[in-house]
Amino acid sequence: MGDKTQLLAIVLAAMFRRPWPIVAGIFVATLANHGVAGIVGGWVAQLLGPDLLRWVIGLSFLAMAGWMLIPDKIDQEGAGGRQRFGVFGTTVIAFFLAEMGDKTQIATVALAARYADVVQVVLGTTLGMMLANVPAVFLGDRIAQKVSMRLVHGIAAGIFATLGLLTLFNVGQLF
Repeated sequence: MGDKTQLLAIVLAAMFRRPWPIVAGIFVATLANHGVAGIVGGWVAQLLGPDLLRWVIGLSFLAMAGWMLIPDKIDQEGAGGRQRFGVFGTTVIAFFLAEMGDKTQIATVALAARYADVVQVVLGTTLGMMLANVPAVFLGDRIAQKVSMRLVHGIAAGIFATLGLLTLFNVGQLF
């Protein structure tokens, strides 16, 4: 929550005022983007041996914990002006590009490298994105005013730090 894609959802909702094509566009873009990230994660898992993979993933989760403490800002370019792809097309393109190199895409790569079932990882991260962004589309600015993004980022950082430590100490076999 509180990253650039959620801010983008709010901007698109305010701009177009047609929530369902925006929600559909978010779903398609996220599924495509995280599908690619899942494939990359699976490839990384096969490329590295289990010991090196454990260290790479564990350190990646710890890096994600630190990165979660740095809030994202949406690019203001392109927020205004005329859109030639319609509400759905604009949302798909904007969300796919916004997810490139974003925290959730990198988390998807790491999770897919860690867990063997890439399909479940992609479905899980896509569901997470939908849970974070659909309310933003429907509730817009009211969410940002009522939820402390600092708290949300702190909790997410704690989760990533825990996953990183569990992976480094090879406790992940319990999951």
